[in-house]
Amino acid sequence: MSKKKILLVEDDINLGSLLCDYLTIKKFDVNLCKNGNDGFDSFQNNKYDLCILDIMMPRKDGLTLAKEIRATDKNIPIIFLTAKSMISDKIQAFNLGADDYITKPFNTEELILRINAIIRRTTNLKLTNESQIINIGKYIFDYKKRLLTIGKKSRTLTSKESELLKLLCENNNSTLSRETALTTIWKEDNYFTSRSMDVYITKLRNYLKEDKLIEIVNVHGVGFKLILS
Repeated sequence: MSKKKILLVEDDINLGSLLCDYLTIKKFDVNLCKNGNDGFDSFQNNKYDLCILDIMMPRKDGLTLAKEIRATDKNIPIIFLTAKSMISDKIQAFNLGADDYITKPFNTEELILRINAIIRRTTNLKLTNESQIINIGKYIFDYKKRLLTIGKKSRTLTSKESELLKLLCENNNSTLSRETALTTIWKEDNYFTSRSMDVYITKLRNYLKEDKLIEIVNVHGVGFKLILS
């Protein structure tokens, strides 16, 4: 099996070198860039499986870099690794399409677990996209037919229920921002559509309740997370 390739953009030379060495030991193929401009040049000239970006960097900050990466590839996973811990910073990062947000200082083993979880999720999603069949714990979700099945019991979902569940699955064990869900499914973000989405989240929780290892949790001030234990 080929190594997963990671773009690491970090302006702290010591941290960047240590993290690059650690990820290499863990069998990842890592390219380290020390500013946002070099990071984007490397992204354009290589094929990566995941990006790890610092936010506060010279020449181009991580948020701007993520926006440019997302304009080129909307599906590549992005992890922000940063000293910025304000909720407003996290909301901005998730609105740009971040898959995870880790604040410094951090535990390297936890970082590896999060990287592996994201790569596993995105790999499984690629395998199921053609058939549009998604496994959610004990449930089988047929997105094309809008059918949710567990054992011998099946339920046909409404179009919005199906779209929302698919978004949650695409981000499973990562946060789906409220704004992303609203603009993607309802095409607008306002008080009424936000309350409507809360109703749909409650419905999905009820539909998935027969598998006790599945949970849809609120991420305060950001959105929702589908957790598969």
